[in-house]
Amino acid sequence: MNTTVFGLRAIIEAIQSGSTINKIYLQKGLRGKLFFKLESLIKQNRIATSFVPIEKLDRLSKNKNHQGAVAQISPVEFYDLEQLIDQIQNKDKTPLFLILDQVSDVRNFGAIIRNAECTGVDGIIIQQSGSAPVNAETIKTSAGAAFKVSICRVNHIKDAIYILKASNISIIAATEKTDNLIYDVDFNIPLAIVMGSEHKGVSSSILKIVDNRAKLPLLGDIDSLNVSVACGVFLYEIIRQRLKK
Repeated sequence: MNTTVFGLRAIIEAIQSGSTINKIYLQKGLRGKLFFKLESLIKQNRIATSFVPIEKLDRLSKNKNHQGAVAQISPVEFYDLEQLIDQIQNKDKTPLFLILDQVSDVRNFGAIIRNAECTGVDGIIIQQSGSAPVNAETIKTSAGAAFKVSICRVNHIKDAIYILKASNISIIAATEKTDNLIYDVDFNIPLAIVMGSEHKGVSSSILKIVDNRAKLPLLGDIDSLNVSVACGVFLYEIIRQRLKK
């Protein structure tokens, strides 16, 4: 499902045409006029990039003439966050967004998208850099839900939070750094849930600007759940509360 584009000029044209690029792989030490033009476009569009050995590029391009550059184009189109918020607020339902703070594993990402589709989430917000890509494996793990859920990719999660707050949408972080259990928090309001990365949870800079925090009770010896499992529990508690209204 992921489209691979290789060759400097082809990738430049893909960017200029507005294609959604997941990531660009460049050969270490690459130089030249076309390379510098591509490098400039990458910086302007904040595209995730890795400098790799030529062997990696050979594998990605199946040994075709890649000229030291291979790009992976997303199979889905991303939504503009502010436009999506406007669309959702015009509907007769309580908005529900999901913010993923550096969730980087594609299987977790796919499972979260599937959870989101099943629970009626209005939009998933991810960051341009540091987040898992929407690729073939993500789509497979999501059971195709990636084509049904609106996904917004933003430059910075903090900016997205401020935009949501300006639209009167409350931000609740899923974190163990609180005494509030999810069963004690009112989810019957327009809200966005922040789920943290697999290894660090919600970042401290994000925790400082959220409106509330909530955690799951953990009664065993292990101190955390897989992020996709935790996300599912949070979303279904929200649905449970909203169905009772």
